[in-house]
Amino acid sequence: MPKEARPGSGEQAKQYALERLRKAILQGEMAPAQRLVENELAESYGVTRASMRAALLDLTSEGLVERIRNRGSRVRVVTVEEAVEITECRMALEGLCAAKAATKATDAQLDELTGLGKAMAKAVADGDPVTYSELNHDLHGLIRDASGQRTAVGLLERLNAQLVRHRFQLALRPGRPQQSLSEHLALIEAIRARDPQAAETAVRAHLSSVIDALRAD
Repeated sequence: MPKEARPGSGEQAKQYALERLRKAILQGEMAPAQRLVENELAESYGVTRASMRAALLDLTSEGLVERIRNRGSRVRVVTVEEAVEITECRMALEGLCAAKAATKATDAQLDELTGLGKAMAKAVADGDPVTYSELNHDLHGLIRDASGQRTAVGLLERLNAQLVRHRFQLALRPGRPQQSLSEHLALIEAIRARDPQAAETAVRAHLSSVIDALRAD
């Protein structure tokens, strides 16, 4: 966005800074524990320090940023044990969404799930873990959308944002995409069969596998 098009102050400026900074953290452009200096970021994004401070406070409440006493803000570091706890919470919520999706998904959504499964299989065959990780993210997002469970979806979005670094690390681990693929294909099959119990079981089996992989780090 050209500098002159940036909103310099007020709520629009805060939202602009919030969205840009959130995206930078989620895409790995800012590393865990990286310091976030208000005046530098404000100048870089073309907003006031007050707008940047408000954006950082919002990101702190989302769990993406942490404030260190007398040292300002930094990208929050999520430990392996925290990642395991977050994944345990995801297990209940993702299981609920998968069960709901099995009964509520439209035929078009089921076709889209099938297409994602095929694309994931191709990414694994091509040895492309980055594309596989992106498709994995899309698959879970589609299942959440199909579930119609807005409360669970909102909670999951906040939880998942904290796991970005661990998700990419797992995707790059040799052999992990192959194992994950079979788990996701089982999940797709259960939803396509409109079997809510099987769908929930498949999600729990997959996330149990994720927890085992996290602890193996």
